[in-house]
Amino acid sequence: MKELHELNLPEDIRYAKDHEWARQEGDTFTIGIDDYAQDQLGDIVYVELPEVGATFEQGDEFGTVESVKAVSELYMPLGGEVVAVNQELEDAPELVNSDPYGQGWMIRIKAGDPAQFEAMMDKNAYLEMLKGL
Repeated sequence: MKELHELNLPEDIRYAKDHEWARQEGDTFTIGIDDYAQDQLGDIVYVELPEVGATFEQGDEFGTVESVKAVSELYMPLGGEVVAVNQELEDAPELVNSDPYGQGWMIRIKAGDPAQFEAMMDKNAYLEMLKGL
């Protein structure tokens, strides 16, 4: 397990209390799980993601991640319609461990309310929350 100071928490993304992250890219948002979550889960062996076109409200479950330790639900950090799914994770779920913010991204959405992104935690607020866990 990593110490808090060892976590890779980029400045250009926002974080949710359930350890998902979102990055704005124009009018879409890329979503995945953060370095803390993948570290806590251990080796990820399977990722279940929704279909393109599915819509979710903020806080809805959108998939699951299975590791050698446990199965964990994935929750939408902001609501919207799925416009892309990372198909590479079907054959290489370990990308979530090795590159959670790059090749390990999970879905891209067109947000219903982009203001939900602004309400998510920045790196400093997220670190403060982690210190309380």
